[in-house]
Amino acid sequence: MTERYRGGRRAPDPREAGDPAAFVARLQDLKDWSGLTYRELTAHAEALGQVLPRSTVANMLSRATLPREELLTSFVLACGVDPSSLESWLVVRKELAVRGAYGSGPEAAGTVPGRRAGPAAGEDGGGIEDTGADAADTDDDTDDAEISADAVAGAGDHADGALRWPAAPEPDPEPEPPRPGAGPRVRRTLVGLVAVTGLVLAAVSVVVALVRDGTPEPPPGRPRPTAPAAGDVRIRVIGSDLCLGERRGGRSGQVFQQECAGATTPLYSLKDLGADRWRIVSDHPDYGPGCSGIPSGGRIPDAALEDSECGDPTRVERFALEPLGTPVRGYRIVPVGSATAGVCVTVVGDRTAAWARLAQAPCRTDGRGQLFSFDRRNTSG
Repeated sequence: MTERYRGGRRAPDPREAGDPAAFVARLQDLKDWSGLTYRELTAHAEALGQVLPRSTVANMLSRATLPREELLTSFVLACGVDPSSLESWLVVRKELAVRGAYGSGPEAAGTVPGRRAGPAAGEDGGGIEDTGADAADTDDDTDDAEISADAVAGAGDHADGALRWPAAPEPDPEPEPPRPGAGPRVRRTLVGLVAVTGLVLAAVSVVVALVRDGTPEPPPGRPRPTAPAAGDVRIRVIGSDLCLGERRGGRSGQVFQQECAGATTPLYSLKDLGADRWRIVSDHPDYGPGCSGIPSGGRIPDAALEDSECGDPTRVERFALEPLGTPVRGYRIVPVGSATAGVCVTVVGDRTAAWARLAQAPCRTDGRGQLFSFDRRNTSG
C-alpha cells in the first residue's frame, strides 16, 4: 500500500533539494521514513515487479550523484510513496541533471568536499547495476578496518618480494694426503668437516621446505584443513581458528570471523557448480536462504564479502576453492569473474581478532589471512 503519511510524519519532499548531494540526502530521509530495512526494500520492490538489489540501494545512498531514473523509480515506490508523488521525485531529478550539465562548480557537478566526484552531469553512471563505492556494511557497531599494507604486498623474504632458494654449499675440497705423524689430527679434522657439512645440508633442507610454496607449516596440534565438498560446512580460518558468520541482528550481511562455537548465523553449505566452481550457500535464521558474494561485480578493490539473496546479477557469487601448499595448508576462496583481478577473500585488519571483517584483497604468496578449511558439520549445526 502506498501513502503520503506514516506514523504521523509526511514523506520527505524532494523539492527541498538544491543539488545532487541534497537530493540523495532526501532519499536517505525517505528510507528512514519508510522504516524498511534493505532486505525489506528489495522484497517490496519485487512485489511491485521492480528489481532493487540491496547492495545497489546501499551504494546509491552513499554517493553524492543522482541515481538513474529507473533506480529512483524502483526505490521510491518500494519505500511506499504513491505514484502521484513519484512524479515530483522524477521532475526534481531531471531538473538537477539538466542544471548539472550546464552549470559549473562542485554543486553543479554533484560533489561535495571530501566526496568522490561523479560524472560531469552530476548523474550516477550506473543504473540498477550500480558501480559505486560499496556501502553494504551498515551495522552501527562495525569498524570498517582498512586493509593492512601487508595484505597488498606479497610475502617474500627479500625487498622485491621474490622467494629465493638458498645457495648450495660449496663442495668440500679434496683433503691433502696425511703427513707422516699427523694421522690422528687429520682424522679429527675430517670428522669435524663431515659433521659441519651434515648440519649445513640439514639446515638447507629445512629452509627449502619452508620457502618452496611460501607458506609455513601449521603449528603442532592444530587440525589439518579439510578439503571442500558439497554439503554442510563450517568455514574455519587457518591461523586464527575462528569461523565465518554474521552479526546476529545485523542487516548488512557483512561476513566476519568469530568464535566457532557461536558461528551459527548463518549456517553455511557448499554447492558444487561443476568445473571447479562453487557457491557458498547461507541459511540465515531471520532472512532464510542466501548466498555469499562480492557486491558491485567486484569493481571496488576492497569490496566486502557479504551474504544476501542469491541470483543478484550485480554480485560475484561463484568461487574457486584453491589448495595452497605441499602438503596443503588451506584453501583460498577466489571470486570468479571479479572485476578486480588477482583477488582472494581475505581477513582484513587484525587477523587474529574476532569480528575482523572479510573482503576481497590481492592474493598473497604466503596465503596469510586467505586460507580456509571447510570442516564438516552435522545438520544440527
